[in-house]
Amino acid sequence: MISFTNAQLDAWIVAFMFPLARIMGVLASAPMFSNAAQPKRIRLMAGLLITLAIVPGLPAMPTVPPGSWVGMAVLAQQILIGVLLGFTLRIAFASIDVAGDLIGMQMSLSFAVFYDPQYAGQTPVISEFLGLITTLIFLSMNGHLLVLSVLAESFKLLPVSITPIGIGGFGSLMVWSSVIFSFGLLLALPLIAALLIANLAMGVLARVAPQLNIFAVGFPVTLVSGFVMLAFSMPYFGVALENLFDNAFRAVAAILRASGAA
Repeated sequence: MISFTNAQLDAWIVAFMFPLARIMGVLASAPMFSNAAQPKRIRLMAGLLITLAIVPGLPAMPTVPPGSWVGMAVLAQQILIGVLLGFTLRIAFASIDVAGDLIGMQMSLSFAVFYDPQYAGQTPVISEFLGLITTLIFLSMNGHLLVLSVLAESFKLLPVSITPIGIGGFGSLMVWSSVIFSFGLLLALPLIAALLIANLAMGVLARVAPQLNIFAVGFPVTLVSGFVMLAFSMPYFGVALENLFDNAFRAVAAILRASGAA
């Protein structure tokens, strides 16, 4: 008769439970993986399969009873680490939304909104368009596979331990979060400059010909100018996003290292 001791059962549960907690944290917060349209059962099955695939190659887990207070604390810590990793990657996508908001506002399209099921709210159409382009570029770069690779590598950079994570990881996250505004503004800057010139021209035209209905003329001119500049900017959009995603994965590695430095 095969028998198992409590220590062996605890070791097997810990070896599977702690990695699963971190993986589910990533799947619940990372871009694309956390899409609200994705069924939760599919996400759970994906987390279980990923855990089964990477558990044999992970470092040794701490020997703590999974039902103890220490085990619960380690479990919560792994969920926090997973959410931290996913949120770091989501910041890169949030900068695209900021760029879309700025472009839409300059093109007088702020009132044109679209229901986004991912955020469960209204999103400007320009932001939705740029978000779809960003997602396609991310997939074409095998970004989803890179996320899984970084997730597996995170167990080496920041192993599962009873030691609390360092506060430096949150500081690195705050520094990286500035990319939301800096990259969003840089991405929208060509269109903002072009539309500013168009608005200045409309202002001069309104002074030269006061009888001209500037509101009837200015809206189509601003709209057409914005779409023309957006079309000219598309060939360079992929290069900018490649640099953004590269910095995002570098930020993930920096946050993991900073979190491991107690």
